[in-house]
Amino acid sequence: MTTMADRDGFIWYDGELVPWREATTHVLTYTLHYGAGVFEGVRAYNTPKGTAIFRLEEHTKRLFNSAKILGMKIPFTPEQVSEAQLEVLRANKLKEAYLRPMVFYGAEGMGLRADNLKTHLIVAAWTWGAYLGADNVERGIRVKTSSYSRQHVNASLCRAKANANYLTSMLALNEALRDGYDEAVMLDPDGFIAEGSAENIFLVQDGALHTPDITSALDGITRRTVMQLASDMGIPVYQRRLTRDEMYISDEAFFTGTAAEVMPIREADNRAIGKGSRGPVTEKLQKAYHQQVKGERAEYPQWLSYVTEPAAKPKKVVA
Repeated sequence: MTTMADRDGFIWYDGELVPWREATTHVLTYTLHYGAGVFEGVRAYNTPKGTAIFRLEEHTKRLFNSAKILGMKIPFTPEQVSEAQLEVLRANKLKEAYLRPMVFYGAEGMGLRADNLKTHLIVAAWTWGAYLGADNVERGIRVKTSSYSRQHVNASLCRAKANANYLTSMLALNEALRDGYDEAVMLDPDGFIAEGSAENIFLVQDGALHTPDITSALDGITRRTVMQLASDMGIPVYQRRLTRDEMYISDEAFFTGTAAEVMPIREADNRAIGKGSRGPVTEKLQKAYHQQVKGERAEYPQWLSYVTEPAAKPKKVVA
């Protein structure tokens, strides 16, 4: 079985393309011990005009914002980091891929008081299909309300896509999987719906979309995309607090995320959502989203960054 560490190809590591198996780091790396790092999940799609990364600039901007929130200084410019993601696709000859940029601290010190830590940046890319299963794209998934709550808004700085924030997500997802569900729904500290383990959530009620505000949930780029598509279609969108029982009696529900894309929810806590299958509003938005990311719609061409000839080789910024 091929592991994530044992693959052919290249990973962009601090400004250089490194053979995949050689992109290693020491076991005493600070981020491994304390979770102090930030990352992005990005997708590239094969379009009629060639491979393109969807909303590359927005993902890179969020990476830098996440680093700023944690007080990490990225030693590259946003333009260099965006180019690095295109370079990884070229080097690995990938037509469609999931990309993982990550910023982390090195092994220069240990303990919470460690200083003079070096900031590193990697970009990896690999082929990754439907995150929640290809069959579920039409059928929909079953979700369980988790016993684990999303972090308090002032406890873990939820606007940052930080490595440490995903410990709770991992616990919630594993709990749901053990109980025979496909995903978890997490509540905020006040008991309102926050998000999935790695997805934003939408409910459909009387033809309108309702989604939690982002006090305890990540400001998802797919979330923003779907909200824009819905607005263009004349579908009202409301951002507000949502209760667990509202989910049970909604007409439809779905998750959004770069990995999950637009994923219908057919059942929550053993209760069928609507008719217990993908609903018409979800299907309409799902179709539009897939057409958008694959370059099959004329609208929003700026959301696609095409893999073209390489630019000048990125160099570190000298402080």
